Amino acid sequence: MKNFTYYRPTTVKQAVGLLDDKWGRTELLAGGTDLLDLQKQYVAQPEKVVSLGGLERSGIRMAGGNEGGLAIGAATTLAEIAEAEAVRKAFPALAEAAGRIGGAQIRNMGTLGGNLCQRNRCWYFRDEHVQCLLKGGPKCYALDGENEYHAVFTQGHKCVIVNPSTLAPVLIALDATADVVGPKGQRTISLAKFFHAPSSATEREHVLEPNDIVTRVVIPQSASGKNASYQVNHKESHDWPLVQAAVAYKDDNGKAKDVKIVLGQVAPTPHIASAAAQAIEGKEVSEGNATAAGKAAAEGAKPLAKNGYKVQLIEVAVKRALLTAAGQKPYWES
Repeated sequence: MKNFTYYRPTTVKQAVGLLDDKWGRTELLAGGTDLLDLQKQYVAQPEKVVSLGGLERSGIRMAGGNEGGLAIGAATTLAEIAEAEAVRKAFPALAEAAGRIGGAQIRNMGTLGGNLCQRNRCWYFRDEHVQCLLKGGPKCYALDGENEYHAVFTQGHKCVIVNPSTLAPVLIALDATADVVGPKGQRTISLAKFFHAPSSATEREHVLEPNDIVTRVVIPQSASGKNASYQVNHKESHDWPLVQAAVAYKDDNGKAKDVKIVLGQVAPTPHIASAAAQAIEGKEVSEGNATAAGKAAAEGAKPLAKNGYKVQLIEVAVKRALLTAAGQKPYWES
């Protein structure tokens, strides 16, 4: 690990002032479950590490303003989100997703902000000896290499990573926003517009500037309704999902209204499955209609040489997420 200078500011303003305007020279430290790995792998080699541990950015509370809703501080741990009664009652999809991340140790250290802003998990990117596209190299080696865990929605993307955040698809489905503080003050970003498909070493998996800090995420009260997250894992221990589906809708006399379906682990950014939402909009969430929505969610996928299996997993994940949100008995667990 390269030597670095460590800072622990006590206010967000101090923290922002310590950050550089270019990526790479300074890194933010929250729970550390991603950054420390990157440093040990010599992928991240910052000159300064700015700890966010001294800032008041945690907690789950009712949001102010006209819309109300739930505000979750960016430093709130995954375990706190998974166990909070307010989250479990109104937004079970978020509690489920948070509770499935890693193991207990990871959930007690990892934070909301860290989960949203973590780097991708591509093994070429994580290998210090490989100069891939995102480290200033000439190409994305996963395109023609070992790509069984990579994107299946690949059109227009030079790099075929998958966005690693398990909370992102749920928060997008729930119309959440992120409050961000930078040198010019605070601004609010819709989570649907928060993520970015990087293609060079000067970009990240999100739209933040190098000297921005996420302070909280707000889920509007209008998002409350039926919601669920379903993910397919290779194993039940510490692992990232192979495919994830997050759904949210309103129950309109037994019919699904304002449906949102978002997929994780299938594209460089969380993938909004508009065709799937349209397939079940205004219909009863029955097994047949949920199956049709799952098939619609997989439309347009162009898998790579070794990850075609993800297409079927998308269909299954969307179907089961919808049935779970509708309160139907999970027959697949019996």
